Amino acid sequence: FLLSLLVRLRDRRRMALIAGTFVLVSGAVYYAFMAAWLNVFLLVGLSTPLLWLLGGAALAIGALNVRDFLRPGRGFTLSIPDRAKPGLYARMRAVLGADTPLPALAGVAALAVVVNFIELLCTAGFPAIYTAVLTRQEVGPLASYAYLGLYILGYLADDALMVASAVLALSSHKLSERAGRRLKLLSGMVMLALGAVMILRPEWLQ
Repeated sequence: FLLSLLVRLRDRRRMALIAGTFVLVSGAVYYAFMAAWLNVFLLVGLSTPLLWLLGGAALAIGALNVRDFLRPGRGFTLSIPDRAKPGLYARMRAVLGADTPLPALAGVAALAVVVNFIELLCTAGFPAIYTAVLTRQEVGPLASYAYLGLYILGYLADDALMVASAVLALSSHKLSERAGRRLKLLSGMVMLALGAVMILRPEWLQ
């Protein structure tokens, strides 16, 4: 949605600055979130009951995503709630209404923080499992934070590619509902597999 608004500016430089800032701040917030997960696991240790708890959470998240594919729009879902979208859209339009670059960049940075906190419940499963598996490797603090950085690079790769394509083409194509449902199905299947491994074959994570 932000890209679709930015395209109307017909200004590649401003579009790259605003969208790029959004992506980078999102990555920084997500990295901090994952670092917090890592420190919790390092502090309390990754016991078998905790591993089962994480595995159960992964199974529940996976089942919800598969259900969203099969029966969309029914019951509880791990998506940004509709009631939050009007406020987010209003913030995006306010960012684009800034006359100078600095207020626009500050506004989009704040927007990125808000969006990431709203969608934490939607996307918490993968980073929690990744940091749990990372904790079991006992690679040391510096290497652990480096692996978190590697995860974040992957997390940002698709957003960066989408922004670069939109800036070069000065166009924006929204994700269709059908494509979004297919991504939900893929995500759900991966989470189900990871949850099953954590509960039934935790030694595979070593």
